[in-house]
Amino acid sequence: MSEAQRAVVMMAPVDRQPHLVDPVQPLVLIDDEGLTRGDGVFETMHALEGEVYKFGAHYRRLCTSARLAQLPVPSEDSCRTAIALGLENAGPGGNAGLGAEHSIKLSISRGAPGGAPWAWLTVTPVGEKTFAVRRNGVAAVLLQRGHDPAEDSGCAWLLPGAKTLSYAVNMAALRHARDLGADEAIFTTSTDRRVLEAATSSVICARTGRGERTLVTPEPSHGILPGTSQARIFAAARKDGWRIDYGPLYPADLLRADAVWLTSSVRLAVPVVRLDQQPLPHTRDLTQLLTGYLVGH
Repeated sequence: MSEAQRAVVMMAPVDRQPHLVDPVQPLVLIDDEGLTRGDGVFETMHALEGEVYKFGAHYRRLCTSARLAQLPVPSEDSCRTAIALGLENAGPGGNAGLGAEHSIKLSISRGAPGGAPWAWLTVTPVGEKTFAVRRNGVAAVLLQRGHDPAEDSGCAWLLPGAKTLSYAVNMAALRHARDLGADEAIFTTSTDRRVLEAATSSVICARTGRGERTLVTPEPSHGILPGTSQARIFAAARKDGWRIDYGPLYPADLLRADAVWLTSSVRLAVPVVRLDQQPLPHTRDLTQLLTGYLVGH
């Protein structure tokens, strides 16, 4: 992706009017604590035909993350202005049949020591790599999370439920999965192997036997980051007659499911075609149905 296709909008400090900046110029101070400590929060959004169709859910989660991290948040109007400015100046959105698509990331950093927190937003056309994953699905491996994140729920200083810039563990898990010949990592607890979430996405599985359609995801109250895409899919599926369930889920449940997806804002609903070297069933029709629930088609 060339820098000419990416737009960067600054909101620094967070109460300043959003303004477009040159994406090839230095923008972050070397001692910025978002860079050196991962001390910040973010949201990644998906724009389809110029509309961020889950903006409200993303903004609410950003506010929750920022409150937990004791960071200020740009106003809703400021965020909308920044998004519109970025979309106007980014390259044409990628199109794989749904319409023009852009990925939008809004980040808030603690800033440099002695300075003020600041925010910035990037807008990038969705590319072929993402479209290929949607078409072909992914192979995943189950990896232990190391502890049960539900144990963190009463410890505000551990930022339970916050979407922070501290993603080193998630990236290490993905590298380890690729070393094992897979594309994705799905975390489980170390004790009972309860399924939690994937490294950068939520887990959903479908059961369609015996005349009943059920979508299941792990319990969101058990230390799992609440997924905006999972929530939107479940709301639409419930209206369409699906039964909705919130686990618990275990590896055997994924292996017995009629389909398993990893859902996230930009990749949408990606089918898991292999789990721990075992093939999983999946159908294009079901994936298209969940994608439609998500994007409103």
